[in-house]
Amino acid sequence: MPTDMLGREYATFPVPKALLQHGPAKVIAMCNQKGGVGKTTSSINIAGALAQYGRKVLIVDFDPQGAATVGLGINANAVENTVYTALFNPRMDVHEVIQHTKYDNLDVMPANIDLSAAEVQLVTEVAREQVLASVLRQIKNEYDVIIIDCQPSLGLLTVNALTAADGVIIPVAAEFFALRGVALLMQSIEKVQMRINPSLEVYGVLVTMFTRTLHSDEVLQRIYEAFHDKVFHSVISRSIKLPDANVAAAPITYYAPNHKTAREYREVARELVAKGIVA
Repeated sequence: MPTDMLGREYATFPVPKALLQHGPAKVIAMCNQKGGVGKTTSSINIAGALAQYGRKVLIVDFDPQGAATVGLGINANAVENTVYTALFNPRMDVHEVIQHTKYDNLDVMPANIDLSAAEVQLVTEVAREQVLASVLRQIKNEYDVIIIDCQPSLGLLTVNALTAADGVIIPVAAEFFALRGVALLMQSIEKVQMRINPSLEVYGVLVTMFTRTLHSDEVLQRIYEAFHDKVFHSVISRSIKLPDANVAAAPITYYAPNHKTAREYREVARELVAKGIVA
């Protein structure tokens, strides 16, 4: 039986069988208020791996920087409608916002800098924490997985993502400073669970940017001490191939399918299916 980097034994996660029908989607918020920990990269690559395994996947770009949109080859400044439009036009057909990428089973709801105004505008909205949930409700039955790529903050946009989600994946870089903000994030998740979305779960903590150093090993151990079995078995290595894949606007599972990091993201996708988090 294989062991992971923490020495935990686990059964190899099998390649999932194809689905005969799609939906309803499991909504996953990719969330950490610290920037630069691999949220967007993980959103794109987990989505890409699941799409290759025959799951219909939608990425909701919920960051005004629009990195997930660009990372999938969509020019957000050239599209007429974005997630911002959908949030503040309740009569809008959400299908007008969704962009199909060149990859089978993988769509994106784009974002651009317009979304930065949403934080202020949401303050005056009725049921302001549930606006995104009402948008996604229209299309939930058409996808197997909806991944919300959150911005690095704990503001109203992130609260909307947590309210709309069934569960959270927390990417944490294998660096000491990346650990410091996770306690704050967990407090926010607990508040959303208690006040708005009691069924919200923490699906797992994904360790990213791992290097074979004493420091990374120590951080990995501390993450495990805090989250125990919530830590994914697969750890994502730091790799120069990931920026190359981003420039090519492709998930690494397409860009360099035999690369170590592509295998790691496929392992995460298989673990999500094997644990029943994703159909």
